Amino acid sequence: MSEMLVHLIDDDDSARDALAFMLESADYRVVTFPAAPAFLEALPGLAKGCIVTDVRMPDMTGIELVHRLNALKVTMPVIVITGHGDIPLAIEAMRAGVVDFIEKPFAEERILDALAMAAERLGPDETAAERQAILDRMATLSEREREVLDGVVAGRPNKIIARDLGISPRTVEIYRAKVMAKMQADNLAALVRMSLALGAA
Repeated sequence: MSEMLVHLIDDDDSARDALAFMLESADYRVVTFPAAPAFLEALPGLAKGCIVTDVRMPDMTGIELVHRLNALKVTMPVIVITGHGDIPLAIEAMRAGVVDFIEKPFAEERILDALAMAAERLGPDETAAERQAILDRMATLSEREREVLDGVVAGRPNKIIARDLGISPRTVEIYRAKVMAKMQADNLAALVRMSLALGAA
């Protein structure tokens, strides 16, 4: 069962509804938009997912949307579908970074395979974003707080950390509380997971 969200953009009501029904039947969550500008207007409040867009639409084409998303540094993977496919258009789309370029009519397996590829792209992006968030929090730690963090993640008790750093166990407790707050860790396990994500442990 897929938990991935699909943002579906197509000006053809019947085609949009049919594809949305197909994807929902395959356990995808689908949000539909009748045009690219409507999607861009809603974009700031949208959850991360995959974008599936038709090419030929009034106001803004699917390819123009892809270029706009690139300019906005939107990292959500994009799949382009078209009833008027041609080689130059496909090449332009792929160079712009889309996951796949699919010509109508297409089999259900074709779009599901493309969404599976999109999911793979989505995963590393989220991991990278999470890693960056941890690094950003880590950068707020003082040198002494980082030393205490290293000791905690290594599994050393406060008394040993205190001895190693030449400070009192009570001071270690204070630093430890500051580390937990700055790293936004609810518990020791969360702190260890963060460190492992950075390869620090």
